[in-house]
Amino acid sequence: MHRKFVIVLSSIQLWCMAVSGACVQAQAPNSDTLKVNIKQIEEQFLKNNLTLIAEKYNIDNAAAQVITAKLFANPDFNFQNGILNDTHNAYKNQSVGISQLFTTAGKRNKNIRLAQIGVEQAKYQFFDLLRTLRFTLRTDFYTIYYNQQSAIVYDLEISSLKKTLSSFKEQYAKGNIAQKEVLRIQSQLYSLLAEYNSLVSGMEVTQSELKMLIKASPQSYIVPLVDTSLVNTISATTIPYSKLLDSAYVNRYDLKNARITVDYNQTNLALQKAIAVPDITFSLGYDKYGSFNNNYVGGGIDFNLPVFNRNQGGIKQARIAIDQSKIQLENQQNQVTMDLASSYKEALRTEDLYNSFDPAFKTDFTHLINEVYKNYLLRNIGLLEFIDFYDSFKTNTIQLNNIQLNKITSLEQLNYVTGTPFFNQH
Repeated sequence: MHRKFVIVLSSIQLWCMAVSGACVQAQAPNSDTLKVNIKQIEEQFLKNNLTLIAEKYNIDNAAAQVITAKLFANPDFNFQNGILNDTHNAYKNQSVGISQLFTTAGKRNKNIRLAQIGVEQAKYQFFDLLRTLRFTLRTDFYTIYYNQQSAIVYDLEISSLKKTLSSFKEQYAKGNIAQKEVLRIQSQLYSLLAEYNSLVSGMEVTQSELKMLIKASPQSYIVPLVDTSLVNTISATTIPYSKLLDSAYVNRYDLKNARITVDYNQTNLALQKAIAVPDITFSLGYDKYGSFNNNYVGGGIDFNLPVFNRNQGGIKQARIAIDQSKIQLENQQNQVTMDLASSYKEALRTEDLYNSFDPAFKTDFTHLINEVYKNYLLRNIGLLEFIDFYDSFKTNTIQLNNIQLNKITSLEQLNYVTGTPFFNQH
């Protein structure tokens, strides 16, 4: 047993030095490391995100429709020249006419108003998309950071166990140790590798999503720079619930869009009623030889008689659209209220759990591991007991990382549902 003790000593020392303060970043090999803080990554997102850029064109497109709505109808012009009739002057017979359509009942102004509301809708849709993508960006950023911190713990334990397993296999082949000790280490290693692989796979998915959001190179590897002290200073309880709710009603762009959709449909109803009023076309014509006398000049007026079609269907559809949009607005308001209530409760629960952890836990546990290590050197405890101790360290450290992540993401969720950066961490 003494030879086994000496052989595994170096690998255990390596692990204990690591948990005492070594800094390792788990990252993909042969990749370009991109170290950024939350402010820098938001700047890249606003500058490079292709989805946002594409959505912004919808605003320009809607603004162009306002220009179209303001334009008057073009006048119509016609010209005729005689070709053949019973007189020898047929080819000299010429007539000219011009007409202009004038819309009635304020149709032009109503169309302009609809187009202007369309611009507001495009803006609200853009900013709501921005709200959603920014939430994804920020939660991905913090998720990657804490997953990387957890990956460090796995890296350390796996590295130590691999060296220990290699040494144990050599000693087992020489008959110095029992097979059950080799199998115990091997089983522990395989379990860790499976957990680590699952963690890394999830990280790669989040990395890909974050790189898409900022248009980073596929070969890059993002390393978030986070001031973890902010986790302790930010609390959901600093903002009254009533203020959060008021902010959600005022600043949620999806709710603004639902409200303005009601305005759009009400304006459209007024337009549909106006369409029932006939438009008028005024015309002026000149005929050289074709009329009852030469050089005939005449004027005219043209409009349809609303006997059968008074746009009854269009008016009914517009009224239905108003009722529908009001129901959708009420439903959206209820959804906002429900979202906030649920997110606020989750933030409070997560914060309570976070506050229940002793701030000195990580330091105390690391000190305990070092004491356990010393006792192992004195052979007061066995190797398997030592492994159980630092496996417990791994489990609790990862749980703490997850709790910190959950606290941050719950606050980000509150920012998202209120449409206001109350708890932004920079």
